[in-house]
Amino acid sequence: MITYVLVHGAWHDGQCWSRVAPLLTARGHRVLTPSLTGHGDKAHLLGPEVGLTTHVDDIVGLVLDHDLTDVVLVGHSYAGMVISNAANRVPERISRLVYLDAMVPTHGENAIDVMPLTQALIDGAAGTAEPWRIPPLPELPAPLGLFGVTDPQDIAWLRTTLADESALCFQQPAEMDNPAQAAIPRVHVLCVGNEPEGVTRRPLPTTQPNGEPSLVHQLETGHDAMITMPVELSALLLDIA
Repeated sequence: MITYVLVHGAWHDGQCWSRVAPLLTARGHRVLTPSLTGHGDKAHLLGPEVGLTTHVDDIVGLVLDHDLTDVVLVGHSYAGMVISNAANRVPERISRLVYLDAMVPTHGENAIDVMPLTQALIDGAAGTAEPWRIPPLPELPAPLGLFGVTDPQDIAWLRTTLADESALCFQQPAEMDNPAQAAIPRVHVLCVGNEPEGVTRRPLPTTQPNGEPSLVHQLETGHDAMITMPVELSALLLDIA
C-alpha cells in the first residue's frame, strides 16, 4: 500500500482531487487530500498572517499526526513550495516528491522568484481595502478557461471551491537546507499545450538534488490536470510511485 498526500495549489482546496483520489484508493492505496489553512473547511482561518509557513505546518502536522511514513507527497502549482519545505522538515517520512505543474524552488527562493508574474498579482491588490488578499486568477477565453478547465459544468463547480490567497504565501521563502531532503527522489509532471500567453515556465533542472537525472512526464491538458485528466494523472501517480 502506498500513502499519497495530495496538496492543492493556491486558491483551490482539497476537493480538487475528488476525481483522482478514488482511482488511487480503488487500487488499495491510502490517499489524503487536506485543505490548507484558508481553504475548504479551513476557509474561515484566512488572514494576512497565513503564509507558506502556515501551509507547511499543515502538511507536516498531518504527516506526524497520522504517523505517516514512505509518503508520496504530491504538490500542484504553488504547492511545489509547500512540499519542498515539508520535505525539509520531515525527510525521513517522504519517499518521493511529485511536482504537478508546480513551482520548483531552491533554498531561499519564494514564489515570486520562481514565477515573477506572482508579484503582479500582489501589486494588483495593493490599492484595495485588504491588500494582503489575492483573489483567484480570472477565467480566460477558450481554450485556456479557468486554470485550464474548459468544460462549463467543471468551471461552475470549480468556482464554488476557489478562495482568496494571502500574499504572505507567495512572499515567504523556501527552506531546503536539510541535506537529507536532497536525497528524496523527485518527479515532475508538466501540463502542456495551452499555456497562457506571457506566462513563461522556468526550465526544470536537468538533475535532481540527489544527482540523478530529472524525471519529467507530460500531460497534454490544462493546469488543473486533476480535474481535466484524472485517469491519466492517476495512472502516472501509480506508475511513478
